[in-house]
Order: sequence, then structure tokens, then C-alpha cells
Amino acid sequence: MNRGYYTAAQAMINQQRVLDAISNNVSNINTAGYRKDEIVLNTFQEQLFLVSKRTETSGMSYQTYVDVSKTNLEQSGFEYSDSPFDVAMYGNMYFNVSYGKEGGRVFQTRNGQWGLDTEGYLWLDGAGRVQGENGDIYIGNDSFTIDERGVIRNENQEIIDTLLLTYIPPDADVHKEGDNLFLYEGDPVEIPADEEFAVIQRAYEKSNVDAVKEMTQAMEAHRMYEAASRILRGFDSINQQAVKIAEL
Repeated sequence: MNRGYYTAAQAMINQQRVLDAISNNVSNINTAGYRKDEIVLNTFQEQLFLVSKRTETSGMSYQTYVDVSKTNLEQSGFEYSDSPFDVAMYGNMYFNVSYGKEGGRVFQTRNGQWGLDTEGYLWLDGAGRVQGENGDIYIGNDSFTIDERGVIRNENQEIIDTLLLTYIPPDADVHKEGDNLFLYEGDPVEIPADEEFAVIQRAYEKSNVDAVKEMTQAMEAHRMYEAASRILRGFDSINQQAVKIAEL
């Protein structure tokens, strides 16, 4: 009986986590470069297998589930504009920004809606300065171009710097900071020889959230939550009846 309680309660907790993730995804549907979060449900036994990469398990049946939040790095579509500060990336490469105006830890991002800070440096609002191969990128005005390999030139076609780009495998685990900053903590990965990428100026990448899919998943999670709740109430009713019988 107690095991049934725990199983139903855990199922409710897991589905609530799914609903929370969906809610956050939908609220960021218009956030440039946002990558949706997904909750992966595995049995505890399966999760041990995934983490330790063991080839054998005990064969025992477990009904308790654990949830793992994973960021979906699938590329989204582009929104084109007339602003030279809007920059998109095709492929699995990421821009780099220093978190905080005074510099600090460098994060990766696909948010290409940039601007200039008060000192004339290329800047991502809410994060920090966009990084080039030589560090912070001083632009000074809006008369600049960025080619498909990230080379930045001024109005005289003189090279200012080249965008610092980081390759992140599409199936990698990343730590998310805020809505659209990522930290890839795995070992550095060389850009695959067949990797195709291109920097696109006057465009930015949209969120990869599909509203229809999210709503469908939300309805499914809600049904599963309600089913687990009914089971829990059923166990509670049985317990109450058992107590009454014991008191006779």
C-alpha cells in the first residue's frame, strides 16, 4: 500500500515538473535564441544505466521515476530585419558573450539581437559584451558588416575582429543561465570537417518552441496528473476504511 502511495505521488510530482517546463517554454516563445527545456522520465534503474553506462541491470522491476531536465538544442527558424545588429547562426555554432559588463565568465548563446553599450562595444542586452577572437568587440557605430564566417569590417572594409564561435554537439548537455545563455562544460570539441555553418547578418534566430506541440504535451501531462491524483485518493479511501474496520 505504501509503495502505491509513493508511486502515485511521484507520478504527480513528475507531471508537475513537465507542466512547469512547458509553461516556461511557452512564456519564452518570442525570446530570440531560446532553446526549450524537456523533462525526460526514466525509471531509477534506467537512469543508473544511462549514467554509469552499465550493460547489465539487476532485473528487478521499479515503478519509481526520476526526471532529468534537458535543453533541446535543435535549430529554429530565422526572422529577417533591417538592423545590422541582428545576427543569426546557421549550424551548430554558438556566439560567445561575457556575462556582465565588466567581463567575467563567457557563455554561449544563439541570441543575435545585439546593440552597442555606452562605450561603443558590441553588446547583448541582459548579458554582456559579444566576444571576438581578440576579446570585446569595439564597433562605435552601426556602419559595419559581418560576413558568413563572422569577420567584422567597418565602413572602410577594414577588419575589426572575427566573432568568437564555439561548436556544441547537437546532443550535448548544457547548463542554461537565464533564458538564452548556455554553458557547455564538456571537453572542447573540434569542428567536424563536414559541419556546415554560416553567420547571417540582419536576421536573428527565433525560439525553437512549437506552441501546438507544447499545448498537446500539456494536455497529456495534465491527464496523467489527474489520473495519478485519482489513484492517490483511492489509496487514501482504502486506508480510511481499513482504519474504521480496525476500530470495530
